[in-house]
Amino acid sequence: MKIKILRQNNPESEPYWESFDYNGPADNSVAGLLDYLNYNDDIFNDAGEKTTRIGWDCSCLQGICGACAMVVNGMPVLACETFLNDLKGNTVIIRPLQKFPVIHDLIVDRSSIFENLKQENVFIGEYRPKDNEEYQHQYDAAKCLKCGLCLEVCPNYTTGKTFFGAVFANDCYLVSARNHQKAKDIRKVYEEHFGSSCSKSLSCMDVCPMHIPTIASMAKLNSA
Repeated sequence: MKIKILRQNNPESEPYWESFDYNGPADNSVAGLLDYLNYNDDIFNDAGEKTTRIGWDCSCLQGICGACAMVVNGMPVLACETFLNDLKGNTVIIRPLQKFPVIHDLIVDRSSIFENLKQENVFIGEYRPKDNEEYQHQYDAAKCLKCGLCLEVCPNYTTGKTFFGAVFANDCYLVSARNHQKAKDIRKVYEEHFGSSCSKSLSCMDVCPMHIPTIASMAKLNSA
């Protein structure tokens, strides 16, 4: 297989494409593919030129940390859950998420996700439940990995300065559901940073690796 990767040495440098030949297992994941390309002490591209190891991020490699989020063949995915034999053709095109600043190669800075939550104090604090808890949806919403795939594919999310995306909406629902004393303030910031700007394309749900029903969180907050 031919592997094309959009690389970038550091945040200030220009991105460039580099290609590699892959002759490893056909049932490998994209994470396994990147490990395979990085395995030897000396790394060569498809032109036979010596190059540097490909930078990418990972932690669990089991689809529960979200660190290996990237774009593969045009789709935002987790590298550990995307398998070569499920991709079409003999060329794999890999690039970093585009909605976040690049640190190095496929590693991006997703700190804006957490900064937005901190800015608006979207944290449960003291657990103050309501009389009738919605345990199943709370559990589903709490599975969010903060991987950024929903923001990558969202047509309304650009810089994260005003519209905070589905990851923010789900946390707003969780906090308002589990601390009723904060619910009024949370609904206000939800409307400001999500509810008033979401076009409801629901592309966030299409790419979510945890299959979170974000539309249910939206419906509960919108009705409130």
